Amino acid sequence: MATIESARRWVYLFTQGDTNMRDLLGGKGAGLADMTKAGLPVPPGFTITTEACNQYYDLGEDFPPGMWKQAIDALREVEREAGKGFGDPLNPLLVSVRSGAKFSMPGMMDTVLNLGLNEDTRQGLARLSGDERFAYDAYRRFIQGFSSVVLNIDSKEFEAILEETKERARAKLDTDLTATHLKDVVSRFKELVKARTGKGFPDDPLEQLRLAIKAVFASWNNKRAIDYRNFNRIPHDLGTAVNIVTMVFGNMGSDSGTGVAFTRDPATGEKRLYGEYLTNAQGEDVVAGIRTPQPIMALAQEMPQVYQQFVNIARRLELHYRDAQDMEFTIERGKLYMLQTRSAKRTASAAVKMAVDMVEEGLITKEAALQRVEANQIYQLLLPRFDEEAKDRLRRQGSFLAKGLNASPGAASGKVVFHPGRAEEVASRGESVILVRPETNPDDVHGMIAAKGILTARGGATSHAAVVARGLGKPCVAGCEALRVDVEEGRFSVDNRVISENEEISIDGTTGEVFLGRIPTIDPKFSEERELITLLSWADEIRRLGVWANADYPRDAARAREFGAEGIGLCRTEHMFFEEERLPIVRQMILAAPEATALEDELARLRRELAAASEHQKGEVKKRLAEAQGKYDTSHKVKDYYGALAQLLKFQTEDFKGIFRVMEGKPVVVRLLDPPLHEFLPRYEELLVEVTELRIRGDHPAQLAEKEELLQAVADMREANPMLGLRGCRLGLMNSAINEMQVRAILTAACELSKEGIDVRPEIMIPLVGHVNELRLVREQLEKMVKKVTEEVGVMVPYKFGTMIEVPRAALTADEIAEYAQFFSFGTNDLTQTTFAISRDDAEGKFLLQYVQRNILPENPFQVLDRKGVGKLIEMAVELGRKTRPDLKIGVCGEHGGDPSSIEFCHQVGLDYVSCSPFRVPIARLAAAQAALAGVERDR
Repeated sequence: MATIESARRWVYLFTQGDTNMRDLLGGKGAGLADMTKAGLPVPPGFTITTEACNQYYDLGEDFPPGMWKQAIDALREVEREAGKGFGDPLNPLLVSVRSGAKFSMPGMMDTVLNLGLNEDTRQGLARLSGDERFAYDAYRRFIQGFSSVVLNIDSKEFEAILEETKERARAKLDTDLTATHLKDVVSRFKELVKARTGKGFPDDPLEQLRLAIKAVFASWNNKRAIDYRNFNRIPHDLGTAVNIVTMVFGNMGSDSGTGVAFTRDPATGEKRLYGEYLTNAQGEDVVAGIRTPQPIMALAQEMPQVYQQFVNIARRLELHYRDAQDMEFTIERGKLYMLQTRSAKRTASAAVKMAVDMVEEGLITKEAALQRVEANQIYQLLLPRFDEEAKDRLRRQGSFLAKGLNASPGAASGKVVFHPGRAEEVASRGESVILVRPETNPDDVHGMIAAKGILTARGGATSHAAVVARGLGKPCVAGCEALRVDVEEGRFSVDNRVISENEEISIDGTTGEVFLGRIPTIDPKFSEERELITLLSWADEIRRLGVWANADYPRDAARAREFGAEGIGLCRTEHMFFEEERLPIVRQMILAAPEATALEDELARLRRELAAASEHQKGEVKKRLAEAQGKYDTSHKVKDYYGALAQLLKFQTEDFKGIFRVMEGKPVVVRLLDPPLHEFLPRYEELLVEVTELRIRGDHPAQLAEKEELLQAVADMREANPMLGLRGCRLGLMNSAINEMQVRAILTAACELSKEGIDVRPEIMIPLVGHVNELRLVREQLEKMVKKVTEEVGVMVPYKFGTMIEVPRAALTADEIAEYAQFFSFGTNDLTQTTFAISRDDAEGKFLLQYVQRNILPENPFQVLDRKGVGKLIEMAVELGRKTRPDLKIGVCGEHGGDPSSIEFCHQVGLDYVSCSPFRVPIARLAAAQAALAGVERDR
């Protein structure tokens, strides 16, 4: 092996690697090397590195200099160890050529088995084994596998020949075919290859090996591998290693076999050997399902000595890696060989159970357990989920309809309903409904609350439908652009299929899939998740970041607290306004506001004029002031305006009481009204159609007058870019009575509960501040209301005023803003939107997902925080804010508050807490602990 050492190292024998070389040898290669060093029965072999793969692509799909010679030299060493010759017709060595990336990608890349066979070596194999049938079986498998992977001939064509042969021979299984049958199959396979490629099947073993290595390198970039990496966020620049392993044969008779097993049940986490095997078979037979495998326990009866050896090895491997292992094995004529060990893929529930059990068994530490579970897996434990077997049955029956954006996890089945009011009506009868809309808007909230799930043709992961659904803990598939939704006709179509109202569908918010028909769901209970509760309690011991929740209703707050939330980081008051009984009152307030505020402005102007007037001018000013006061006192709009505010005050006071009561002893951040007022009104286009129809008919003059007034109001409020228009703190400055009503409700609720002995901690958040003067004026205005309420009620409660940092200017001037803010909360949804100049609802449906797929952006910035851009603004604001106010409390309340990567960033820049939807609270608790542990690792 001196020649391998003398050049850049591309190839390692199994005897030369170890488990710490995963980056270079891939998971499979490192595992084989580790088992070899441990003295386990591993066939001889070698690994071509991931660096060689990357260099192969850099060189225009050509082997890097020296690699092929190193591979041949390693092959000669394998020949020596195996006592066989590659291409030797008397004593042939056959090999498998397998992929193996750093991170497990099961089934995503290619493998070639039985490589090295030609007619000469087949005869040698038959002589050595004494089994002509076995040799032909290995040869036909090799031709099919090699032709499919390397020559790109559809495997179905080979299967058709095999099935035809079985039919003629009246054979039920492949194993029923004789050597004569298989000889004919081999001949016909070769004819097929020549017909498809114009060349004979390659007979030179070294050429076979060269082509197979290139094919495995190429499989790193096949579509399924790329899709898998995209889904699992595996980098595309890692490359795959190639493992060349001496073939051992499980298809040499009843004392041979092959199988896959796990040291623990990957579905449940139960501590028991779990797996399957087949006698007289090769590994592909187990995966393909050609024959029904037997449970691994049956091996104890068939081959008791082999079974006991395997049990002992499985135990050794789990103790060595301190993790559940996924193992591949082959038995050749009663001798056991280990072909792979890797960390076992597992369900969310299994991951949690295994982690907790292994701590209790003394196998790993609490810290290791916390790092063993992926934070996002926890979400699956808390939401309804489909029975996967039932889902697969529907897929086989052709009931799969479409796939959209997995906007909010969970699973739901129900009747298709297109109108939110209808959803509420049907749900009130105890029926399950799926609300299907082209897109949702705030008017749809009551229907969304009633529905089991939401399906939209447009919108993205941070669209209205997605945000509200996550807050409600409901599954949502958004941006399902294959759907053509016709709300008026009560149907949607996918390709040539039409689904009408009241037909049942099922949506999987975790995968984005939509099915026709009902799929049974599994509905977990958090209080019964013993292992999860234990794991999260360990997370709480370690994390520094607080974990709060976004909650708009007492029921949301109660759920958040059950999941471990330590406060409410965002209570959006506008969602309370959208409830059906309140919306008419809100609209009354909006329609009356222009006249009422105009009259108030006129009175204020005249009072200022009177104060500045000379003695001989005062009489005239007083006269005009009296006239203005008279108009104000008799104005129906003023009465409507303050009458509506008074009604809303009662509702809001009770709303806040409910949330404060649930969150006793915990802080509750209430955001004052944020959206533009026109969002509470009907859409202009819809109103215009109604008004036009009423004008044409001319039979409802009173209704026409009402609609025309409403249309005019909507027209007056229309903005070219409403998200950057009259909203947030600007709305409070222009319509101060709305803010004052909300603060009165907050403080009244807090003071009344305080009288009952309930510990209440309100924090009032002023939204969309871009300039310090906005915050200063609004806070001065509202402090007067706080003082007024506490004097009226006779109770003082601790309270804070803060602001949401959601525009770049606020971040850049955070030192000034901190003079008037006792806390900051980063609204990362809008901060991302304003930093990128991207409208999230438009972008995700039009180009943003393509940006990610084409690597223009590494991630969707509305799902994973953009550290280099938005993150820099956050970091700057934290530093500036705390320079002015060292005790400034800072959190994040956008959707990023529940994303593990974003949580890690929040930990790194020194935020005090993250706030997320209730169902993501457990995720955030674990992710915050993992961030703390990662920080400890970095500091070492």
